[in-house]
Formats: sequence, structure tokens, C-alpha cells
Amino acid sequence: MPERAAAATLLLLLLAAPGRPGEAPAADPGPSAARRAELVHLLRHDCGSCHGLTMNGGLGPPLLPATLAPKDREALVVTVLEGRPGTPMPPWKHELAEAEARYLVDLLVEGRVP
Repeated sequence: MPERAAAATLLLLLLAAPGRPGEAPAADPGPSAARRAELVHLLRHDCGSCHGLTMNGGLGPPLLPATLAPKDREALVVTVLEGRPGTPMPPWKHELAEAEARYLVDLLVEGRVP
């Protein structure tokens, strides 16, 4: 009887777990459409106030696909979240989730800023 209880518990755990055994976890869908619109506004206005409204640079360096291409995307996400000590680049980790910072980096690197 204890084996039956253990098997039932294991079955419940497997059924409650996301996905199936051996299956890769589902990809993060990223920010909602409404949040993406807010993030684009933040990119244009907050980031643009230092990096230029067209991202061609200003107080901060340009954020164009050509200037970002050689950089590691994960490092760019960390820069957005943690800022750059000793520079005017502030940390945004109190305003943005990691997935949101990644969404912004992807827009910039891929030249998809609406």
C-alpha cells in the first residue's frame, strides 16, 4: 500500500509540473502588448533623453544596430538593469523586469524600434 501512495504522489507531482518530462520549458512570451507600448515610450523618451531621440547618441553613446552588434546581448541587458557606475547611466532594475530589459535590447540590436 505505501508503494501505491508514493506512486499517486509522484503522478500528482508530474501532472502539476509545467510541461512534460523531457520537454523544454515554454518560451517566455515577454511583455504584454500594452506593456510593450509603455516600454517603447520609455525607450523613446527616457533612454532618448541621453542617447538621442533617434538613438544616434548624445550624453550617452549611440544605441544603433551597428554600434550594438558587436556587444553581447546579455551584457547589454545587465547594463540596462544595473547601470554603469561612474557614468550618468542609471540602473533601471527598479523599473524594469529582466524580460522587459531584454525586449528593449532586442528592439535596439535588431533595429526594430517603432
